[in-house]
Amino acid sequence: MKHKWMGWLMVIVGLVFLVLLGGSIYMLSYSLTPDDNDTRSYEKMYKKLYADYPEIKPWCDSLRQVSALRDTFVTMDNGEQHHAMYIPAREDCNRTAVVVHGYTSNAADIMYLGYMYHHDLGFNVLLPDLHAHGKSEGKVIQMGWKDRADVHRWIAIADSLWRDSTDAASIVVHGVSMGAATTMGVSGDSTPASVKCFVEDCGYSSVWEEFRAQLKEQFGIPEFPIMYTTSLLCNLLYGWSFGEASPLEQVKKCHKPMLFIHGDEDTFVPTSMVYDLYQVKTEPKELYIGRGSAHAMSYQDHQKEYTEKVRSFVERYL
Repeated sequence: MKHKWMGWLMVIVGLVFLVLLGGSIYMLSYSLTPDDNDTRSYEKMYKKLYADYPEIKPWCDSLRQVSALRDTFVTMDNGEQHHAMYIPAREDCNRTAVVVHGYTSNAADIMYLGYMYHHDLGFNVLLPDLHAHGKSEGKVIQMGWKDRADVHRWIAIADSLWRDSTDAASIVVHGVSMGAATTMGVSGDSTPASVKCFVEDCGYSSVWEEFRAQLKEQFGIPEFPIMYTTSLLCNLLYGWSFGEASPLEQVKKCHKPMLFIHGDEDTFVPTSMVYDLYQVKTEPKELYIGRGSAHAMSYQDHQKEYTEKVRSFVERYL
């Protein structure tokens, strides 16, 4: 009888293991495998951009007419070719914005911030495609965690492009959503003197917290045990875990100025996260809450106010 129960116990344990493994494989694929029709398509992103911001199309057209909207490719340390667009300022200057897009997006989708920095603020602008997005190579989304190493490389390229004869470029790194998480990840690392400040717009406090919130919102299931097994699988396959991918821990180490932006109606990245992030950041720091704005909508809903808030912040430090 004892052996019979042991046999049944082993069968049950085996079935539970298979269910968890299958669930973890599905969740990892669901979360980190990009849909190339979304992440790669510049045409789709431009179409949406021009519908949301009609004033940007003539600006983009004018840039192309004078070859001021340019492409560049760089080989990353892992051998992948990564892409970025860059726009020189209308007048020679070394003030530069490195603008980082969000989850399943690409540089074209965030060109509205390129417009803000170039057209309204007079900056040089560099807009990279993150790993597995746009024209950059890669197969798996990294949630901004390992991407921060790529952004360090783009910072160096921005500095080399717009360094003048005596001074390095003066750089702000500005990211939205996953790009904001990437920006905060960069902020906790050692950054060159050319990087003066950071702007994060609706970034999550950690990949664990973001996935936990979405697991409950989309599937109605608790974090235990599926989050733990999926994070373990991510670590085994891709070399990073949900727990270690923590913008909040990176922000704790950041001593350069940071502007935090979030919509107060954001449910995709809950608004509560920005208060957690703001609390752990040492001065100098600022906080701007977009009234009535959902996820990544603060600029669209409050374009003039958003622009002036960013202008006053960056001009203080660049």
